[in-house]
Amino acid sequence: MSPDACPHLILPHASALSDAALAALNTLRLPTLQALLARLSQVDDTDRHLSEAQRGDEEYTLSAPHETLLAHLHGWQGADGLWPLAAHAAAADGLDVVPGDPLPWGLVTPVHWQVGSDSVNLIDPAQLQLTEAESRTLFELLRPSFEAEGWQLLWGAPLRWYARHPGLATLALASPDRAIGRSLDLWLGKTPEARRARRLQVEAQMLWHEHPLNEARDAARQWTVNSFWLSGCGIAQPAAPLPGVTVDERLRSTLLAGDWPGWVAAWQALEAGTLADLLARARAGLPLAISLCGERRARTWRQDSAGTWQRLGHGLRERFLKADGVAVVDTLKDL
Repeated sequence: MSPDACPHLILPHASALSDAALAALNTLRLPTLQALLARLSQVDDTDRHLSEAQRGDEEYTLSAPHETLLAHLHGWQGADGLWPLAAHAAAADGLDVVPGDPLPWGLVTPVHWQVGSDSVNLIDPAQLQLTEAESRTLFELLRPSFEAEGWQLLWGAPLRWYARHPGLATLALASPDRAIGRSLDLWLGKTPEARRARRLQVEAQMLWHEHPLNEARDAARQWTVNSFWLSGCGIAQPAAPLPGVTVDERLRSTLLAGDWPGWVAAWQALEAGTLADLLARARAGLPLAISLCGERRARTWRQDSAGTWQRLGHGLRERFLKADGVAVVDTLKDL
């Protein structure tokens, strides 16, 4: 971050809508966050970047609110489930990505589909702890199947492979963060291009089933890799630089796993570190922003440089609002 950059903290998975999540929220005590928000002004949320149709069932949009927020900050053109996240990640992984190249990108994530009695669920890919050697073995097994269908398949990292095919330009799909822990029937696309991708998923399942690599993982009580998830499709676009922006993912894994004590502990760690630093900056009258992102929406609070009288006013507001112990929890519930 440059010395002059205004810090902008983005916190994905700050809230969720399940009964268990709401119960965990009610145990939270977040005085630092509450004091910080009392000094800032709410300026934005992702509602402005979603169409009326997308807002109908906000927790079922294909893109998570923090992804839509980041797309807006980068200045991308797109739509729900069609932000060019794959091309952006491919560039970060060192692949040759040319903005405006008409051949689109898609992110291929090796995953475990957990088959239950009445549904199929997606396990958080991070739980696979897939090594590079394992990833490359599975990748090379699958690549001929992609090429036979006219798709390119490129390796970027153990959990990030990349597909290229003209049909990806308009293939709106759910991000993994939307699908993890939920029935996949909600998220599998039904367009012709989605059905073509589904055929490749079936091919991966057949190729990897009972492969020695998966047998060894099963024997070691690790999740097997039995499919892939396709997301982030679209044509590469220039990404506006985001000086000062930090996406803190420490709430992600515990929330997606339903580990509510761990999620509460992650909030407490944020309180003691990052949020305390931002509160000190706010009290000094320095500019900053924070975006809290839940299942339905992201909301942003900001402080521009504050003079002496503004700081005094913010201090009085902080003291007054700190007496309301549920205010910040109510804010999180509305995300």
